Amino acid sequence: MLRRELEYFFGAIRFFTRLPVPGWVGHSAEALNQSARYFPAVGLLVGGIGALIYLGATLIWPQPVAVLLSMAATIYATGAFHEDGLADTVDGLGGGWEKLRILEIMKDSRVGSYGVVAMVLALLGKFLLLNSLEPALIPFALLAGHALSRFCATVLLATMDYVREDLLSKAKPLATRLSPGAMLVALSFVVAALAFLPLEKVIFGVVLAALVTFWLAAKFKRWLGGYTGDCLGATQQLSEIAFYLGLLASLPQ
Repeated sequence: MLRRELEYFFGAIRFFTRLPVPGWVGHSAEALNQSARYFPAVGLLVGGIGALIYLGATLIWPQPVAVLLSMAATIYATGAFHEDGLADTVDGLGGGWEKLRILEIMKDSRVGSYGVVAMVLALLGKFLLLNSLEPALIPFALLAGHALSRFCATVLLATMDYVREDLLSKAKPLATRLSPGAMLVALSFVVAALAFLPLEKVIFGVVLAALVTFWLAAKFKRWLGGYTGDCLGATQQLSEIAFYLGLLASLPQ
């Protein structure tokens, strides 16, 4: 059983990142389906890479440079997988007015003006928000932000229908509903990551990330009738930004 769960975990790493995995990890549609429960765990791993780069960089460079290097490290680790999904989703929803046209635009390998603007704003937003946090909180914010945002994407995976049927689709192997047990496994990684942050900040961050997720789910349901792999990437990116925004929020005295 342990070997099987490890295979699911490494399968998630192989699917969502560029990181190497052991050679004994096999390829199967069933294993890839089951690996979705470890989506937030992959977020912990990616956030951990970013946190380590940040901590190391602060020994040599100013905080803004350290934040920038940590962002670059996480993008390199994932191959900009989710950023690409954000760009394609914004291009599709911005340039299409009916389902088939939106899906056609999202599948196009070229990035349009909507996508470019979305990526620039997303990267700039992450940089500004992370750099505005207390320096001691940034490593923990990276861990929690990457884990929580991937759980938000997993919620869509578990509750909505998959709408693209071509073999090139990013989320095709993951297009099954997750069991309550699998969702609890996914949630446990998020809870572990959030435990290192102040409770008040966590509440603000989780609420904003949840609101963004529900808003995106409603938008995807209205225009597409469900989700695509690009939609999951967009959800991850925007809920991560919303979480960082929540960490900076405070009630007026």
